[in-house]
Amino acid sequence: MDAKQLRIVYMGTPDFAVEPLRRLVEGGYNVVGVVTVPDKPAGRGLRVQESAVKRYASVALPGVPLLQPVKLKDPEFVASFEALYADLAIVVAFRMLPEIIWGMPEYGTFNLHASLLPQYRGAAPINWAVINGERRTGVTTFLLNREIDAGEILMQRELPISDTDTAGTVHDGLMMLGAGLVVETVEGLAAGTVKSLAQPSGDEGMLRPAPKIFKEDGRLVAGDKTWGDYPVRELYNKVRGLSPYPGAWCDFPGNGGSAAPWTTAKILAAHIEPFTSDQRTQAMGAGFETDGRRWLRVACADGWLYVDRLQVAGKRAMEVEEFLRGYRI
Repeated sequence: MDAKQLRIVYMGTPDFAVEPLRRLVEGGYNVVGVVTVPDKPAGRGLRVQESAVKRYASVALPGVPLLQPVKLKDPEFVASFEALYADLAIVVAFRMLPEIIWGMPEYGTFNLHASLLPQYRGAAPINWAVINGERRTGVTTFLLNREIDAGEILMQRELPISDTDTAGTVHDGLMMLGAGLVVETVEGLAAGTVKSLAQPSGDEGMLRPAPKIFKEDGRLVAGDKTWGDYPVRELYNKVRGLSPYPGAWCDFPGNGGSAAPWTTAKILAAHIEPFTSDQRTQAMGAGFETDGRRWLRVACADGWLYVDRLQVAGKRAMEVEEFLRGYRI
């Protein structure tokens, strides 16, 4: 069958899901319906916010049904989905679908996941890959089944991760790579040239999960430990893996140390330097150090973590030189 004759229903929510939809639309594929989350109040003033996918689809696909179900098993939504007569459904950063939905299209329903499955199943694969210091990641298209991120693999593409990449830069790279893979997968399914393969089971102990990120996951130094208990690269990777959002954080000296001796701060960007031979002993336990003008650093187990960009609680994010002009450690 000609891929551009397939009736495609697309499901997604955030910016990551917009680029694959854009490629389909601009490539002339037959998108007959879009499914996204309901509008909801957010931010200051609780203004009603639309998903990134809705904003794009409203302009690029006028007249195409846009569904925003609260409950995916709701009979009204199921009937509306059935009325689209989808040959194929595509899911990118959406919600876990019930079988009554994903099992409906003749060519099935496939998901784009931002990892090389079976590694990093879960809600935050990009963050955890960077936090764990991976040298590569990628994108996977796979058929949905009853288990989360465990369906048969259709196609994969790899992306290298450099020492300076952040979750933000990896996100952008995977977004573009994934958009191309979605189109390739549609073409392959239509032509019958893509064969699905069961995900390797392997040793479960070798599989790294990617659960949702919570605030405590961003803490750089646990309450019963010091900076000197951590290898510097471990903390640097956590900063990269949580940048630009939600941000790695730590307890931080208050301005001048008088009225409020401690506060919290997000470290949004950093770099590392090893100790010289004469620094290792004198640096341990030193806490934050600064020259008051250009640099701010803290001693870890085997090197310095230099803070390049940070955000103290209640303040805006700043580059370190600007920050030091108004803050006294």
